[in-house]
Amino acid sequence: MEEYVLMKGNEAIAEAAIRAGTDGYFGYPITPQSEVLEYLTAARLHERTGMVVLQAESEVAAINMLYGGAGAGKKVLTTSSGPGISLMQEGISYMAGSELPCLIVNVVRGGPGLGTIQPAQSDYFQSTKGGGHGDYRLITLAPASVQEMADFVSLGFDLAFKYRNPVMILTDGALGQMMEKVKFKPQQPRSKKSPHWATTGKTPDRERIFITSLNLDPACQERFNIKLKAKYKEISEKEVRYEKIECDDADYLFVAYGTSSRICQKSIQLARNEGIKVGLFRPITLWPFPYKEIMEMTGQVKGMLSVEMSAGQMVEDVKLAVEAKVKVDHYGRMGGIVHSPEEIVKALKQKIIGG
Repeated sequence: MEEYVLMKGNEAIAEAAIRAGTDGYFGYPITPQSEVLEYLTAARLHERTGMVVLQAESEVAAINMLYGGAGAGKKVLTTSSGPGISLMQEGISYMAGSELPCLIVNVVRGGPGLGTIQPAQSDYFQSTKGGGHGDYRLITLAPASVQEMADFVSLGFDLAFKYRNPVMILTDGALGQMMEKVKFKPQQPRSKKSPHWATTGKTPDRERIFITSLNLDPACQERFNIKLKAKYKEISEKEVRYEKIECDDADYLFVAYGTSSRICQKSIQLARNEGIKVGLFRPITLWPFPYKEIMEMTGQVKGMLSVEMSAGQMVEDVKLAVEAKVKVDHYGRMGGIVHSPEEIVKALKQKIIGG
């Protein structure tokens, strides 16, 4: 039975993980995402779930615990914020190189360094361009509401197991801390069947399975990289997700994700009240990025403004998408400051319309 609950974004992730039949959570406290661990720990103590919930000694330990759980074919999850995700990069690369599914949530805070505990979108490069070493990709989902924070947990696991690849939910401190009404699906039973590739030991039906990302033969390693490249191409062709808002008659376009996309919806109203026809293109998958779909908008609009809580990261992908067919510029706030709708409209006038 579906039900509605008023809760924080971080709590919605935790509740959705329980209902998705997650087998294990391994993480370490860091603001602004610590409620996920707190919520799951409380649920475990009250015997709401059979999930393994463990506060690791560090983020490095947490990601390697994910490696072990994923290798056994289990649904495993971790959550963190910028500095913690940075510490996980080696393990994330190992998991991509071993083709292991897992779900990683980054509730982004301002940086670089320890930065601030306030919200930001400055980890875009890290999640979409491969923050660790080697040729690999993370499927990256960008929620724009507490409802999507919850919904993307089950979607993330589905994609992770479909493609045997780590999936990241890239959200931010504002969405993690805000409270909204959330509709939850009924509890899913925890799967008792292991994937064929899982390290569940030797049986009469098969030999023992080995999982590793190490290959000292360069020819074999290249063949494996070619295999990964083909998988990423398939993901790029089949899994692009986006939303268009008031784009049918738009002369200009905001391109934004997450919290920024929510603010842009108010900016659209303000701009249209002044006679400026502007729409919003919201990438939902940051990788694979909707290059083709943004390119298609160049035949209609005169310019695009990439609105981000960063110094300008996604704007590079927007520029790649449009191939200089229309003007593209960036407007952002940094250090944990969230832009206002009025600021965005002013930036549109100055950078795109008046530029």
